Amino acid sequence: MDSVNNFRIAELNIRIIFKEGGLNSMTLLPSFEPFRVDKLKGDIFFQLTIDDSLKPISKGRRERIRTFDTGNGDTIVDRIDDGGYQYIIKNINGADCCLLETDKDFRKCECALNGNYNMRAFGLNNALMLIFAFAGSREQVLLVHASLVRQKEYGYAFIAKSGTGKSTQVSMWLRYLPGCDLMNDDNPIIRIIDDEPFIYGSPWSGKTPCYRNVKARLGAITRIDRAETNSIEKLSPIEAFTSFLPSCSAMKWDSDIYNRICDTITKVVETTGIYTLHCLPNREAAEICNKAITK
Repeated sequence: MDSVNNFRIAELNIRIIFKEGGLNSMTLLPSFEPFRVDKLKGDIFFQLTIDDSLKPISKGRRERIRTFDTGNGDTIVDRIDDGGYQYIIKNINGADCCLLETDKDFRKCECALNGNYNMRAFGLNNALMLIFAFAGSREQVLLVHASLVRQKEYGYAFIAKSGTGKSTQVSMWLRYLPGCDLMNDDNPIIRIIDDEPFIYGSPWSGKTPCYRNVKARLGAITRIDRAETNSIEKLSPIEAFTSFLPSCSAMKWDSDIYNRICDTITKVVETTGIYTLHCLPNREAAEICNKAITK
């Protein structure tokens, strides 16, 4: 019997099905357990079926879009003749970990996994992140590369290039500022609901195991910029859009999805303060930032 697993992530319904008789199971996705539900009420955001018998789409039915480097390995993207996509997800060693096939709207997806446990877990988690990000364009949902701290029922997201200091700035908030807790340290989710932005924890949190099924109003988004002194500036709408866009998962080769993601980013810019914090990794930076951006 197939293993059917239901989840609510950012208040969206997700179903993951493991075909009977395979090597795969929910042991590959321990970070999803805080989001598990017995039954789904309402529409399904997306469904992914894991079936290792899945074969690549024939070359005559697909066209190579590009190969992109995720930082943890290459992902090869082909467009299928029915408007859907085929992805081959490789790890940092260049090994094929996952073959993913999707429809155009990323509602119904299938994948085959390959290799040992670590390869399969890597491939499956990356496939799910990819599906979530692009299915999200239909629902004013963004998967964001950010570190997220909560204070007084508001979530404050910190964005930056990897290694610039997102997690460090959040650690200063947690250490020195009252009433703060960590919601997610790598990939929180933003949703626009009734024209108001909310931010959620997710099953993806990078190197920090913080997989929390939590929600807050989005208080602000702050880009970290290393500097010799601490200061903060609020960005104009155009500057805010340009600053925030690179932190959102998007695919420019699909104009429908990309335009919807840009529309959602515009809505975030219209409803949320977006800042640049020029800073040192110290307590003063956290206090200056907190005073400027908190509600």
